[in-house]
Amino acid sequence: MDIEQANTTAVTRMMEARPILKGVAVAREAIPGMKPNLFLHAGPPMTWERMSGPMRGAMIGAMMLEGLAKNEAEAVALAEKGAVEFAPNHEHGTVGPMAGVTSPSMKVYIVENVTHGNKAYCNFNEGYGKVLRMGAYSDEVIKKLKWINSDFASIIGEAIAASGEGLDVRALIAEALHMGDESHNRNKAGSLLYLKWLAPLVAKAAKDSGVESEVLKFVGDNALSVLNPVMAACKAMADAGHNVEGSTLVSTMARNGTDFGLRVSGLGDRWFTAPAEVPKGLWFPGFTEADANPDIGDSTITETVGIGGFAMATAPAIVSFVGSTPKEAVNATLEMYEITAAEHKTFTIPALDFRGTPTGIDIRKVIEKGILPRVNTGIASKNAGVGQVGAGLVRPPMAIFEEALVAFAEKYEL
Repeated sequence: MDIEQANTTAVTRMMEARPILKGVAVAREAIPGMKPNLFLHAGPPMTWERMSGPMRGAMIGAMMLEGLAKNEAEAVALAEKGAVEFAPNHEHGTVGPMAGVTSPSMKVYIVENVTHGNKAYCNFNEGYGKVLRMGAYSDEVIKKLKWINSDFASIIGEAIAASGEGLDVRALIAEALHMGDESHNRNKAGSLLYLKWLAPLVAKAAKDSGVESEVLKFVGDNALSVLNPVMAACKAMADAGHNVEGSTLVSTMARNGTDFGLRVSGLGDRWFTAPAEVPKGLWFPGFTEADANPDIGDSTITETVGIGGFAMATAPAIVSFVGSTPKEAVNATLEMYEITAAEHKTFTIPALDFRGTPTGIDIRKVIEKGILPRVNTGIASKNAGVGQVGAGLVRPPMAIFEEALVAFAEKYEL
């Protein structure tokens, strides 16, 4: 068995994948395997009993959004008696930031990898403040979600459809990296590029100038607007490199607020998990590390395909948000070349003479070098209903890489 060739195949498929934002649809109608009582979540598999505060809060809010529960008590009762089911987004071709809850009636972005034919999905970004993805579920949160799910998503869907060919998200990411984003925590340039592309299409789709103004203002005011389609694009790219026989490359990294999990291309859909750690970083006023929940979210799909924490050298300004220095941002990217299989053909770094971003995490190199992947992330409160309390940096537990390598050796009788 030629592991190097298998890894070349997997990472080449990731890099050659061309994800196009094609449209918007209702989750239960678009996402494979979605059911009326199924609620998808970020990270590896999780039961209600083991869910963290923000994950529970997001599930409570989603059940209220679906009309299954009128309040927290009713939602908890439904979950405890098994009336609703839970499954990872990743097992249904889907991703979501932070708690990442995707419920049946939610509108989702549809991204198609036109190179290989696979699709991926992601819900809509709610902006900042108290939001469902951070575990908040107040009346204000539900009201905003209903607006996003109706007026906002409908106009965005019509705009994307009117574009004809859709939006090349890989090209958008590549341009945003040259404008100071790393496309995980910093998406200011990418969101403005998204707004630039959307604006004339929304103007045609909107029948009312007031609605048009409201939609465009919401996109423009939210520096994370593009994160969700970017995550879906990264999922489509990562899935293109999944299930390559004999490959030791990571095809999924995700966290659910309790566990950090990964999947390996050559090991199918098996999850390897260990307890997630609390990120180190900066705290919003009034909060400290004691308020923080362990790492949570599917957004590590960005690092999986070579951006986010792996592209920190493109985004020196990100350090003011995650508690680091510009020099450390460059060093973070340089370190990641030690554990990856390739330099990306499309995602390049001006500060490193346009060197391609480090892409394709090799579990063998992680263990051999003793270097863990870098992740930059938002930090949610450990208590349901509070929301975001900071942002920072984190690494996965070494144990999941060790367990994956043992499983690989057993499967291939090495």
